[in-house]
Amino acid sequence: MHLTDIVSEFARTGDRPALLFGSGRSLSYAELDEQMRRFANRLGHGEKRLVAIAAEASEHAIVAYLAALRSGHAVAMLPPCDERIWDDFIDAFQPDFTFRRADGRWRLIEESRPGKDREAIHPDLALLLMTSGSSGAAKAVRLSHANLDANSRSIAAYLELSSTDRAALVLPLHYSYGLSVLNSHLIAGGSIFFPGTSVTDGDFISIIDESGCTNLSGVPYSYELLERSNFRTSHTRALRLMTVAGGKLDSDLIRLYRDHMRAKGGRFFVMYGQTEATARIAFVPPESLSDDEQRIGLSIPGGSLTLADDEGRPITQSGISGELIYRGPNVMMGYGIERSDLARGAEIEALSTGDIAVRDEQGFFRIVGRKSRFAKIAGLRIGFDVMEQALLREGIAAAVLGDDAGLQVYVVDAGSLKRAQAILAEASGLPANLISATARARLPRLASGKIDYAGLKEETRKRRAKPRVASGTVLDAYARVFYPLAVSRRDSFISLGGDLLRFLQLVIELEHLGVAVPDGWERMTIAELGTRQPAAFPAKRDGASGVPVDLVLRAVAILLVVIQHETFWPIPGGSGVMMLLVGFSLARFQSGHLFAGRLGLALRPAINVLIPYFLIVAAYGVAWQAVPWASVTLTGNFGYAEPERHEMIPYLYWFIEAYAQILLAFALIFALPAARRLALARPFTFALGLLALAVAARLSLPHFIEIGGRQIFATYWVFHLCVFGWCAGFADGPAKRLVLMASAALVLGYLAFWEAIWIGTTIKYLTIFAALLALVYITRIRLPAQTARLVTLIATSAFPIYLLHRFVPELLMAPAAGILPAAAFHLVAIAGGVVAGIAANHALAGFRNLLGRHALERRLELALPIGSN
Repeated sequence: MHLTDIVSEFARTGDRPALLFGSGRSLSYAELDEQMRRFANRLGHGEKRLVAIAAEASEHAIVAYLAALRSGHAVAMLPPCDERIWDDFIDAFQPDFTFRRADGRWRLIEESRPGKDREAIHPDLALLLMTSGSSGAAKAVRLSHANLDANSRSIAAYLELSSTDRAALVLPLHYSYGLSVLNSHLIAGGSIFFPGTSVTDGDFISIIDESGCTNLSGVPYSYELLERSNFRTSHTRALRLMTVAGGKLDSDLIRLYRDHMRAKGGRFFVMYGQTEATARIAFVPPESLSDDEQRIGLSIPGGSLTLADDEGRPITQSGISGELIYRGPNVMMGYGIERSDLARGAEIEALSTGDIAVRDEQGFFRIVGRKSRFAKIAGLRIGFDVMEQALLREGIAAAVLGDDAGLQVYVVDAGSLKRAQAILAEASGLPANLISATARARLPRLASGKIDYAGLKEETRKRRAKPRVASGTVLDAYARVFYPLAVSRRDSFISLGGDLLRFLQLVIELEHLGVAVPDGWERMTIAELGTRQPAAFPAKRDGASGVPVDLVLRAVAILLVVIQHETFWPIPGGSGVMMLLVGFSLARFQSGHLFAGRLGLALRPAINVLIPYFLIVAAYGVAWQAVPWASVTLTGNFGYAEPERHEMIPYLYWFIEAYAQILLAFALIFALPAARRLALARPFTFALGLLALAVAARLSLPHFIEIGGRQIFATYWVFHLCVFGWCAGFADGPAKRLVLMASAALVLGYLAFWEAIWIGTTIKYLTIFAALLALVYITRIRLPAQTARLVTLIATSAFPIYLLHRFVPELLMAPAAGILPAAAFHLVAIAGGVVAGIAANHALAGFRNLLGRHALERRLELALPIGSN
């Protein structure tokens, strides 16, 4: 009985959960089976076809994968965000269907190729997984239904999985290890939880604990990150099983997690495998893990391991090294490099792993080296000779070597260092910070004339042994901006809980590195962003530069606020535009967390705003010798307190109170699972519904709540502006933009011309409408380089400017009042307020960078790798 047949069997047993997601969405086996049936009908059940799927950790991708298997088709699970692999795969294998996101929606597309006869697909073929190494051409491992079933059952057997198990799946589904976690738990009738967050997330441990996860699988790097997040000291009630594979885990960490799981009454498995064996080959039984574990263990149930010498003869004695050979029902059918290969049947009985190993007296195997020159780096198998050939094709003579920590290239021409790094990043798929380049006058040679790789390896070892602080990398910039959070190459700006303030700070950091970031960079991982070399993407410093429109609006808005507060000219609208940007920022940076119910992460940006605010509240309290309780409770904008009675700090800080109340409102809305489901399914429709409620509150509540002129500070008076910004964040098509702007014209036009009581009100709402129009229809505004830098500087410092600008005229310039002409006083006060905010922001950034650098130094001293450059 195949995997999908077993899913159908479990579907008859009731509402047993199968898939659960961090957003709160869940599917029972019955629901999963029904969705599989529907999707299978879309694919058809006749001729066997090839279905290429974007392997996201989502309900759509999993249903499509299982449905394609059920209907007898072959499936290719491809990295969702790697267009290079998708292009190579489509060219080589000509899939009949593709299933991935397009314009924000999952789309099943039947690929038609007129005039081309599609080659038949072998009836046993079930799955294609791309090989880890890259030589520039698509190459896939061909796996059969028997391979998948055998490996899933074997894993379920030695891990003793049952229907009570629930796995926390943090590994990608295009990775054989991640897919094996899904398959083995489904075949055991268990469930799989997709947290939708990184293991470095501050809420990760509590999320998997609250979800009742019993199992957690990771690669060695996952455990390094878990260790940094104090995983072993945290309370996980249900966790009984942890596994590691995908590379060699440090023996100290093996011992620590072995002991940790033993103390909990659980078990820790060290495993070894290859995609060519459908993920798993060997494991070390938890009771056999030593204090200095270096072994890969015994073969999995149903398989066998042997050693062979250079002539292919079996090695039977213990302690003698040879190539590790694996036999079992999970050994692949073979490789494929083009569509015609999919017609071939099984061609391999024994898998030559390419690893050199020895067997001890207990029958356990230990890897001692590599047969050929390759290394597994960040989960990718990289061939050094292939990398050298890639460089040679570009006219660069070099020697390439490496280990699990990264690639090292020695280049004869010093002027080719950066280009060599870029070529290797493209050829290998590795981020640039895992590729080190060194110039040499010549490459060392042996007497035979061959390159002395052993000598170069020793040179590399000695250089790495010298302590140094990595600087000038994208990872370092993230570490400084997000200090004290632990940052890894797999994180993105969004996954780290970034907000608009950190966004602006990071833009400046990356500009200093010479990296011009592309649109949408905040969703790219640090590893992906790190591959964008400064040489290839230079920041424009001497010409016009495109500045994101929200940065320009933020700078203009804070200048309007400062000028309005100083002169009381009828140019209001600055605070309204800032409120618009609050909503836009929430949609851009925090919506993922809100949709997933990770409210702690969504509210985290408020810390950067409220801490300085409360310091100012405390300063007023000390000066007044009274506690301004309305400001302490963030309710001064409700109109019941007065600054003159020292019950609240000056009115201008109403914006901070409204900001905090709006964040709370969003948190309460998205605390409701129904709201999250609707927003996730139809984000723009949900946003319009929220806008309707906000506008209704703005138009009706003033008739029931009488607080006089103070109502302009109340949350209900400005919440609709924030929601307009939220809508702009989801207006990703012409029709949506048109609907939004028509709604804005109606609402803001009414407020500007019908409800307006003076010219300032009209100017205010027209300014807000213009800002919304720019947000919706303009991505970047081209400015001269010097102007662009000034705009970015002001936008970055907007919040400190808002907090401090009134201290300049009211405290620092008080002695000059009545001495300076009014126009000069106003001009100096405005400039001084802006400069004070910029100076405060610069001081805070310097302090943060100092702490971040100190943290980087400490991590290097503790041998926690930040990068290998």
